[in-house]
Amino acid sequence: MGNWQETELVERCRKGDRQALGELLGKYEKPVYNVAFRILGNRDDAADITQSVFLKVFEKLDQYKPEYRFFSWIYRIAVNESINQNKQGWRQKPFSEKDSAAAGTPESEFEASKLSREIQGGLMTLGENYRTVLVLRHFSGLSYREISDTLDIPEKTVKSRLYSARQMMKQSLESRGVLLSL
Repeated sequence: MGNWQETELVERCRKGDRQALGELLGKYEKPVYNVAFRILGNRDDAADITQSVFLKVFEKLDQYKPEYRFFSWIYRIAVNESINQNKQGWRQKPFSEKDSAAAGTPESEFEASKLSREIQGGLMTLGENYRTVLVLRHFSGLSYREISDTLDIPEKTVKSRLYSARQMMKQSLESRGVLLSL
C-alpha cells in the first residue's frame, strides 16, 4: 500500500468510513503488536498497547499530516506507548516459553523456543533507546531513514545506537552461553 493509498484511507476514516478504518487496523495491527511485544517482552502488555495505540490513532487521526508516512506516525505512537508502559512498570512479567511461537518437530520447537527466550531476555537487558532501534530494524524491518522518521532522531544517531545495541546484545547473549553472529 503506497503513501497516497494510506492518505486516502485516512481521509475516508476522518469522514467516518468504518471500512477504511478496518483496512488500516488490518494492515498495522500485527506490526504494532510485534513492536510492543519486543519492547515490553510480554504478550498481554503488547495486546493492551496495541489496543491503546489504535484508540489513540482513532482519536488523533485529525492530527496526522499526510506529508509524512502513515506507518512512521503509527509506529511512533506504538513506540511511545510501549516506552510509557515500560516506565510505569505495568505487569513486567518475564518472557515465558508460551510467548514464543515455533513450528516443526518437538526438538526444533524446543530449540526455537529456547533461542527466542534468550533473544528476548537479551533485548530486555538493553536500555530503551537501544532496544527500540534494534526492534524497529531487525524485528519490524524498518530502514535507517524510516527509524529516523519514526523516532524523530537523526539517521546518524540511529546508526550509532544500532551499532551499540548490537554490541550490547552480542555481549548479553554470549554471557548467557548463546553464540550468534550479529
